[in-house]
Amino acid sequence: MTRFTRRGVLSATTVALGAIAGCSGGSSEGEPTGTTETPTPVPGQPLSTPVAGDPEADVTVAVYEDYACPHCATYSESVYPQVREDYLTDGTIRYEFHDFPIPVNETISWQAASAARAVQDTAGDEAYFTYSEHLFANQNQLGPDTYADLTEGLDVDGETVRAAATGELYRPTVSGDREAGIDRGVEGTPTVFVNDEPVEWEEIAYEPVQSAIEAARSDG
Repeated sequence: MTRFTRRGVLSATTVALGAIAGCSGGSSEGEPTGTTETPTPVPGQPLSTPVAGDPEADVTVAVYEDYACPHCATYSESVYPQVREDYLTDGTIRYEFHDFPIPVNETISWQAASAARAVQDTAGDEAYFTYSEHLFANQNQLGPDTYADLTEGLDVDGETVRAAATGELYRPTVSGDREAGIDRGVEGTPTVFVNDEPVEWEEIAYEPVQSAIEAARSDG
């Protein structure tokens, strides 16, 4: 069993996108990286967007992330827990997670996203969000063994998740999410929208997200 630790910092490009700090760049999409042959995707795709909180809430927070982006790991560890405490536990907002593999890492960005989608497909959105947090917290150890081991405590078979990751079996879902993000104007990660308005920040922090949520609540 892998011993998990807090994340290390992966190499990535740090840029300012307008006033948005995060990861940017990467290459265009190619064939799945985990195998020499293109695997057969899992049927029933694309999967729905993972949602936490109240699906019918008046305020929607949509976040685009890459599992290999260190800035996304910072967001997951320092911003998302506060959003969850202040707005998700009481159902104030609808919170959406969107895949946006830049990719920061050609293998990890795609494989980790497929691993998380396998958890969603098997055990639902709540398990997905738990597993997603585990991925970011162990960002410096991501790989086939980690994808399997991080399912401990979830109602998911680790070997199924490992296979989904290495074969990128949920790439149709992940790619579709990425393309939708590009159409929406996403250029880097993490990117946060509150009721379709992008949150601008000079560094990854809770306050800009909180301010955008409160403004949206007031407008409602």
